[in-house]
Amino acid sequence: MAMGTREIEQAPLWVATSDLPKSPGHPFYVKLNALLDSAEFDGFVEKKCQRFYAPVMGRPSLAPGRYFRLLLIGYFEGLDSERGIAWRATDSLAVRSFLRLVVDEAPPDHSTISRTRRLIDVETHREVFTWVQQRLVDAALLKGKTIAIDATTLEANAAMRSIVRRDTGETYQEFLTGLAKASGIETPTREDLARLDRKRKKKTSNKEWTNPFDPDAKVAKMKDGRTHLAHKAEHAVDVETGAVVAVTLQGADEGDTTTIVETTIAATDQLEDAQAKVDDPQPLEEAVADKGYHSNQTMTDLAAVGIRSYIAEPDRGRRDWSKEPEAQEPVYANRRRIRGQRGRRLMRRRGETIERSFAHVYDTGGMRRTHLRGHTNILKRLLIHVSGFNLGLIMRQMIGLGTPRGLQGRAAILIATLLVLLAALHRRLVAIWPSFRRHVAMRDRLSALTTFVVNSSATVTCTTGC
Repeated sequence: MAMGTREIEQAPLWVATSDLPKSPGHPFYVKLNALLDSAEFDGFVEKKCQRFYAPVMGRPSLAPGRYFRLLLIGYFEGLDSERGIAWRATDSLAVRSFLRLVVDEAPPDHSTISRTRRLIDVETHREVFTWVQQRLVDAALLKGKTIAIDATTLEANAAMRSIVRRDTGETYQEFLTGLAKASGIETPTREDLARLDRKRKKKTSNKEWTNPFDPDAKVAKMKDGRTHLAHKAEHAVDVETGAVVAVTLQGADEGDTTTIVETTIAATDQLEDAQAKVDDPQPLEEAVADKGYHSNQTMTDLAAVGIRSYIAEPDRGRRDWSKEPEAQEPVYANRRRIRGQRGRRLMRRRGETIERSFAHVYDTGGMRRTHLRGHTNILKRLLIHVSGFNLGLIMRQMIGLGTPRGLQGRAAILIATLLVLLAALHRRLVAIWPSFRRHVAMRDRLSALTTFVVNSSATVTCTTGC
């Protein structure tokens, strides 16, 4: 057969649709679409979003069902921006199939996604989040008796070099220049300003500095030790199932003892809405958190609303209750609970469930750094992002996989497991029957093959649906 050569040809004017490339769809997205269709997801969101659309005006709009599917793609594909979501929808035939795009229909542009997000309010996004929780209740994946609460920081879409003084409006560079001139340096160089900045005791404070482009972003220390403008996302997770009950967004400078009130109220409301059709709904009874949430006021507030607290207590030494006698009993009751067997078990479970939700939503899910500004915009995206995490729990119950990337490496792991079992069986037979010892060479080859497959299983991927 002769080698073909590349020829430059004019594109045909007409192409039959039967000749266009088609995709059978990714197995995960096919099952997810079946789940959404069985619960009439598109009809639900179209009814909720009807007031945001004009009857006839301008260019064709983005359907609500397709818009929310695009945001779900952001979680399942680990995409951090709406530009990335639009590019993925253009590039992947499997994603086009999930979005129900016909062959002659172009995927939406990132500007269309952003405009639709701005038009649909945050309460509608929260109703979609509640709709997913109702599916969790139907699948017995949301109990709601015990929740674990913790927070993490999200890097803001704003730079530290853009901050200005709240009182004068000076930039950081202008502020340092003024300090240098006040200290006797008439024409300070960049090295002079850097040296002066290093010697200053207190460099930045959220009370004195703000970012003019994103006032909601606050100066905070990130998980890796860097100082950056950030937001604080707080999760309330069902300890029994790992489902996210509520998610709130606050300023990164707000303390845990302050934000736990809003998150607990949000978790209570979400549980009521998610179990609206349940005959005997399960109320919130217990809250588990780390020692950053412990305070006299927190213990008193939780006890007042009938929620048992399992909050780790920092070592404060001998306490004086003369000024706050009403907090003594709740603090001591919490101390007894966390020292018991159930308290220690809940503490271990808290770390497992909370950190898993953070890892899936922000690290592999792609929202550790936000590309939006303002808490309202970020919360819209965050609510659907967490909805994708909750849908993953249902998918894991249905097909054993919580994300489409879970299919990668399944074949290699299966082969490695079978080879390990065969090697164990061979060693057992050799131990029982000495006559099998003549097969030492075969056993060594099998052992070497098993080691090779196990070591290389991380790099082998399943091609089904990819």
